[in-house]
Amino acid sequence: MRDGGRISAAIEVLTEVETRHRPVKMALKAWGDASRFAGSKDRAFVSGLVLDTMRRRRSLGWRMGDDSVRAAVLGALAFDWGWALDRIAEACADEPHGPGALTDAEMAALAAPRDLADAPVAIRADIPDWLEADFVRAFADRAAEEGAALSARAPVDLRVNLLKSDPERAAKALAPLKAQAAGVLPTAFRIPAPNPTERAGAVETIPAFSKGWFEVQDLGSQIAAACAGEVRGKQVLDLCAGGGGKTLALAAAMGSTGQIYAYDSDPRRLADTIRRGDRAGVRNLQIRSPVNPDPLKGLEGKMDVVFIDAPCTGTGAWRRHPDTKWRLTPDTLAKRMADQDLVLDLGATFAKPGGRIVYVTCSVLPQEDEDRVDAFLARNTQFTLKPATEDPALARFLTPAGHIRLSPASTDTDGFFVAVLERSKA
Repeated sequence: MRDGGRISAAIEVLTEVETRHRPVKMALKAWGDASRFAGSKDRAFVSGLVLDTMRRRRSLGWRMGDDSVRAAVLGALAFDWGWALDRIAEACADEPHGPGALTDAEMAALAAPRDLADAPVAIRADIPDWLEADFVRAFADRAAEEGAALSARAPVDLRVNLLKSDPERAAKALAPLKAQAAGVLPTAFRIPAPNPTERAGAVETIPAFSKGWFEVQDLGSQIAAACAGEVRGKQVLDLCAGGGGKTLALAAAMGSTGQIYAYDSDPRRLADTIRRGDRAGVRNLQIRSPVNPDPLKGLEGKMDVVFIDAPCTGTGAWRRHPDTKWRLTPDTLAKRMADQDLVLDLGATFAKPGGRIVYVTCSVLPQEDEDRVDAFLARNTQFTLKPATEDPALARFLTPAGHIRLSPASTDTDGFFVAVLERSKA
């Protein structure tokens, strides 16, 4: 495909997303299925342009002075991809597959875009208007900067599985993918975000991956798991295990000692946890599936650690799922807050006297984070708030209240929140 056809394809996909409210992955797949002529480089180009445009949808429209999909795509090419005006004009005018010659207004906007510094906070942050106050509450005068960072492309982070390997051997195995130590945690490695027109190196192609030497896991997620503290020999319940990323991180930290129980309300997710656990060499994992009656029976009041990776809006993962930013509604947020209250209260029944709840969200919204913790403590007076980590390497991420808050702008990770709640021994 020529550039003009690729640009037209990106406009087509984005129009499908916006007019029919389809998830971007589904829209891209539908375009790919209907475009068998497109090669791998074409698909990478279209996908990259679609996602980059979606990440900065509002700020691109502001700079162009035009909120249309076409204007945003043109703005992404110019302002994010660094294309010269002549190149954009030539590609657009390429018949018969280009999207059509640039208008005088488009030429003027690309040559002299509006200054983003004059835009409202929500536009500079590339977030819906209704979330502006929440971002200001969370980040104060850094709200626009934090939102912009959540609109960038994300790297690929990896966690070395200490049950199968060690950082030195893993570094050698990951050398073909140009992975480097990510810092903060000795087991964390990072592959930089690829050029938007290229596909990232496939981690699964490295033989050591099949051997279970490492897992794909954002550094923020790894830090959140590390906040469980010393877990060797402990009884640990991962109450919202999902696909098992943090379950496996906890299991590795346990070193095949103690017992870790993985539960999720959706039994389909746990199937992946079993497969991944086998590959990682986990030997102390019990799956508690909701397909069985009373799946958590017998665990009440016995857990040293109840790890709750709570259902949330996923605002902290917008770098990886930019379309969810524009689909989020106040009603969805309210539902997630109710879910979080329920799962916290459920988790409290499993913590033993002196045991801990580790409450985690991949959200940056205070309503899902501090507010839920405060509401829980008001309902459950036998619990008290403790510092989210005692690890000196992670202490710099602590807030004045003792929580951990991570974000792309402040910690170069996805957005995460962690609070630790301890049950009294009496």
